[in-house]
Amino acid sequence: MEQTASVNAEPVQRPDTNGTCTQWRNRSGFWLLGLCNNFAYVVMLSAAHDILQKQESQNGTLPTSATSAVEFQGGNSSNSSRYDCNPVSTAAVLLADILPTLAIKLSAPFVIHKLPYGFRVLFCAIMAATSFLLVSFSSAVWMSILGVIFASIGAGLGELSFLSLTVYFSSDILGYWGSGTGGAGVAGAFLYSILTQAGLSPQVTLLLMLVVPVAMLLSYFVLLVLPPSLPQWRVRETEYTAVGSEDRRALMDESEEEEQEKSTPEDRTAGPLAFTEKLHVIKGLLRFVFPLGLVYFAEYFINQGLMELLYFPKFSLSHAEQYRWYQTLYQVGVLVSRSSLCCVKIRNLWALSVLQVVNAVLLLFAVRFQFLPSVWLVFIIVLYEGLLGGAAYVNTFYFISKETGDRHREFAMAAASVGDSLGIALAGITAFPVHRYFCSL
Repeated sequence: MEQTASVNAEPVQRPDTNGTCTQWRNRSGFWLLGLCNNFAYVVMLSAAHDILQKQESQNGTLPTSATSAVEFQGGNSSNSSRYDCNPVSTAAVLLADILPTLAIKLSAPFVIHKLPYGFRVLFCAIMAATSFLLVSFSSAVWMSILGVIFASIGAGLGELSFLSLTVYFSSDILGYWGSGTGGAGVAGAFLYSILTQAGLSPQVTLLLMLVVPVAMLLSYFVLLVLPPSLPQWRVRETEYTAVGSEDRRALMDESEEEEQEKSTPEDRTAGPLAFTEKLHVIKGLLRFVFPLGLVYFAEYFINQGLMELLYFPKFSLSHAEQYRWYQTLYQVGVLVSRSSLCCVKIRNLWALSVLQVVNAVLLLFAVRFQFLPSVWLVFIIVLYEGLLGGAAYVNTFYFISKETGDRHREFAMAAASVGDSLGIALAGITAFPVHRYFCSL
């Protein structure tokens, strides 16, 4: 009788254990995918400047942009502007980084379903590795710029692909992906700074970073437990048909099961989405894309147009050190809020947009009239800015996933990813004249 009881009990216990193991593998996998996907992009922003600076000094001529960057690092005492700023805004670098991503996100959702996920991940890893190699061994300016573009293309394609991929897993997976992307900002900048300050050259540091594309491949092909309905190397017969609610529930715990609504028969209709159907989905996404784009417009207008101008000469930190702390605190805020989906969910996305615009207006007037009494107040505002931006990102995609039918969910997640990139690109364009105006004072 004991043996019979044991045999009968075994099927009840084993799925529980396997389910827990599968959950943690998927959570860890998506966290690492978020980290690896944005890592090359973040590191390129730091490394490209060092490589370009070395190349220009080897050539014996420093153009205006490189000269101003060097001056900024040591405090631009020769600048006649009261803001001690670079004549060329950092928005120039931002546009070079974001435009390839924007182009990918605008076009890829309409055709990317023809490329299986396995090939997409492999392509993203190759793009990241190529960017590290190009910038590391570059002998000319154009090679370094090309390396940054490759990193941008890989990050853009990876983001829309992995966001789409989350619809095949339990709903909490999106929070782990978001947390990983937030961690990339802190880890990428921190590791690059630590390794270079330890005495390694930028070239050697970038070659060490080649472990990141390898980690991306291992996270996807080894760590993730991919559903059988998702073939890796061939096109699915039913394009843009996400795993149905029954299959998703198999990956979820009991509490998630209660939240998940059953999909209607219409949601599970087989067959590819027609172009007109995709346009209809995009129209419904505008209520998510507009507030997300506005948050990122205000956020990157601050980062690229105003942050450098918020300088407190009487503080113990130099101009370069103040700017570095602004960036660090911003990334910490993003990491915290992108990791908060398990604790807090914010449905009112427009409220986040308005609060971020208030931040931008406040700091714009602070730059113009210089009424902020201390850099500590700016530190708090910048941290708060990062919290708002990260919260807007994860909550936007969470509610798109929850409020979109199974049939449209995969396409919707990919198409909506254009919101942040569009806001960033518009912020870069707007920051040019604003930054130039203040530097001319």
